[in-house]
Amino acid sequence: MIADRPDWVLSRQRAWGVPICVFADEDGNVLKDEGVNARILEAFEAEGADAWFAEGARERFLGSRANEPWTMVRDILDVWFDSGSTHTFTLEDRPDLKWPADVYLEGSDQHRGWFHSSLLESCATRGRAPYSAVVTHGFTMDEDGRKMSKSLGNTVVPQDVMKQSGADILRLWVMTTDYWEDQRLGKNVLQTNIDAYRKLRNTIRWMLGTLAHDEGEDVELADMPELERLMLHRLSELDELVRKGYDEFEFKRITRALIDFMVVELSAFYFDIRKDALYCDAPSSTRRKASLVVVRHLFNCAVKWLAPMLPFTTEEAWRDRNPDAISVHLEQFPDLPAEWRDDALAAKWRKVRQVRKVVTAALEIERAKKAIGSSLEAAPIVHVTDADLSSAVSDVDLAEIAITSGLTLSSEAAPAGAFTLDDVAGVAVVPALASGTKCARSWRYTDDVGTDADYPDVSARDAAALRELKALGRI
Repeated sequence: MIADRPDWVLSRQRAWGVPICVFADEDGNVLKDEGVNARILEAFEAEGADAWFAEGARERFLGSRANEPWTMVRDILDVWFDSGSTHTFTLEDRPDLKWPADVYLEGSDQHRGWFHSSLLESCATRGRAPYSAVVTHGFTMDEDGRKMSKSLGNTVVPQDVMKQSGADILRLWVMTTDYWEDQRLGKNVLQTNIDAYRKLRNTIRWMLGTLAHDEGEDVELADMPELERLMLHRLSELDELVRKGYDEFEFKRITRALIDFMVVELSAFYFDIRKDALYCDAPSSTRRKASLVVVRHLFNCAVKWLAPMLPFTTEEAWRDRNPDAISVHLEQFPDLPAEWRDDALAAKWRKVRQVRKVVTAALEIERAKKAIGSSLEAAPIVHVTDADLSSAVSDVDLAEIAITSGLTLSSEAAPAGAFTLDDVAGVAVVPALASGTKCARSWRYTDDVGTDADYPDVSARDAAALRELKALGRI
C-alpha cells in the first residue's frame, strides 16, 4: 500500500470536516499575518471549527485587511490526514501515555487509511512512524461467512453472549480466532469455546482442590521422580512459547498450546496418573510431596499465563488460592529456573507415552467388551521389540503410567492376535486380568491386601499411609 498507494491528497472539496483555515491570493500565496491567525485561533477555541464557515467570517478574521484581495480557502483537511495526526494530540499531550505508541490496532481496510496516513504524517513531521507495531484485525462474519446484518437476523450481540455465558467465554473466542483474517461467530462456534472453557476451568478447580492439602514443603529437583521433572520441563517449554506469543500478539498460539497442555497433558495424563499418589500415598512420601510441588508450579504458571485472556476466571482462582493477594493482574509471569529444561528426558518420555498409548488403547477395547470395568482390573503383557522404545521404558513403572494393577514387560515377539496400533511399531499388548484382592482405598488389585491386621481391607502401602495419618491426627 505504501509503494503502490492510490491517490492521496492533503485536502478535499467537501462541505464538512476540519477547514484549512488560511487565506490565499489568486496566485496561491498564503497570507501570513499573526493578527489574522490569532483571531482565527481565538474563534476556534471558543466556537469550534464551524466558526470558519459562519456568516461574516472573512471580514471577522481579516479585520483591517478585509478590503485586500484575499480569498478564503473553503477546502477541508482530508479526513485521513486528520486522523493520521491524532497521535500528536493524544500521545504527546497526555502524561499517562507515551510516544510512539506500542501498537496501532485496526481493521484491514486501514492499510490505506489510518495506518497509512499516520505513517506518512508522522514520518514527515517526526522522522519515524508513530507506532512500534501495527496489528491488523479482520472482520467478524456469521458462521456461514456472511456479513452480519439485522435484516438477515444473523447478528451476535456481545452483551447477550456475556449475559448468557459470561465475558470470559467471549474473550476466549477472541483469543482462539485467527483475528488477522476474517473470523466467524455464531452459536456453534460459541459452544466449542464453552466446552474448551469448561475443561480449562475444571482443570484449575482440580488443582485448587489438590493444593488445599499443600503444606508448602519443597523437594529438590534431583530428588523428584522423572514424571515430575517432565512436567517442569514442559512448563519451561511453554514459558518460552507464551512470552513470545504475547510479544507478537499471537494469542491463538498461546491459547491453543495452553488448552492442549491442560486438557491433554495434565487432566488426561499427569493428573490421571498422580491421583493415586496424591490420594493414597503417606504424607511423608517423596512422590506425593514432589507431585504437590509440581501442581503448585502448574497452577501458578497456568493462572498467570491465562490472566490477560481470562481475567475473571483467573482472578477468582488466584484469590481462592491466595486470599491475601490484591489481584493476579498485579503479578508478573513467573521466572522459571533454567535447570527445569531437560530435552533428553522429554525425548525419552515421548517414547514412553508411545508405549502407553498402545496399552491404553488395548484396555479401552477390553472395557468396551465388558471384560474389565476399569484399567485397575487389568495386568496386561506388553511386548516391546523396538530397541529405542524398549530402552525408554526399561526403568519406568509402566503399570503406574498406564494405571493398571500390574504389567509384564516382554522383549519377545508378541503372539498372533495381540493388540497393536499402526502408528506405533514394535509394541503389542496381550490383555490379562489382575490377580490378588482389590484394595478398598486405592482400588488396586494386590497380593498384600489384609497383611496388616489393623487395616484388613487395604494393601500394605495404604495401611502404612493410614497409620501415619492417624499418628498425625488427620483421621
